[in-house]
Amino acid sequence: MSNHAISGTVLCLAATFILSPAHALTQQELVAKLQAAGYSQVGEGKSTAEGTVVKAVKDGKEVTLVVDSSGQIQERR
Repeated sequence: MSNHAISGTVLCLAATFILSPAHALTQQELVAKLQAAGYSQVGEGKSTAEGTVVKAVKDGKEVTLVVDSSGQIQERR
């Protein structure tokens, strides 16, 4: 394999690595982030096009949250 082909393959893999949703927060990281933001009883996350959707409790009320790929937390209404 030529150096040019190897460089192209490495570049392609790097782009896939950076853009891949596999780099989303792990469940443990997600729970820690939400607990730090004041949420408890954090449920299992489900990946969607918007981000990771999860149910949790804040101020005694169950809420549905979306955590996007940049880590921003939004409550769904």
